[in-house]
Amino acid sequence: MNIEKRVTELVEEKIADKPNLFLVDVKMHSNGKLMILVDGDNGIGIDDCVAISRHVGFHLEEENVIEAAYNLEVSSPGIDTPLTLERQYTKNIGRNLGIKMADGTKREGILKAAGSGTITIDETIKQKGKKAEVVESVIPTENISETKVLISFK
Repeated sequence: MNIEKRVTELVEEKIADKPNLFLVDVKMHSNGKLMILVDGDNGIGIDDCVAISRHVGFHLEEENVIEAAYNLEVSSPGIDTPLTLERQYTKNIGRNLGIKMADGTKREGILKAAGSGTITIDETIKQKGKKAEVVESVIPTENISETKVLISFK
C-alpha cells in the first residue's frame, strides 16, 4: 500500500468540511518522518493541525499502514517552501516573488493574479542608461521550476 496516497486520502477526508483548508504535500522520508503540509486560504491554526494529526495517526495505527516506527508532523508550509498550487499563488497576491524559470533564468516581481495555468507579475525591468520600468508579465506556470515568496526586512 502506498503510504503517501493513503495519508492524502485521510487528510482530504478530515478537511472535507473545511473548504478554506487544502493539502499542499505529503512526504514519507526514509528517516521515518511523515510530513504533511496543509494550508488555508487565510492560513491554518494549530487546532486544525492537531485534529489532522490525530485523525491520520489514529487511522494509520488502526490499519497498520506503516510497519516501522515513524514520526508524524503536520504543519503549514514555511515561508521558504516553494509555491506549488494555484491556491498558494492566489493566497500570496500582492507579495514579492522570486521565480526560477525552467530555462534557468530568474525573475522577480509583485504577484498580481494567478489562475488558468498562469501567473501575472509586475516586474521591474532595468536597462542600461534607461530608467527602470515596471512591466506586467504573464508567465505560464509550466515554464516555472520554482517560486518562493521573497521577504523584505526593510
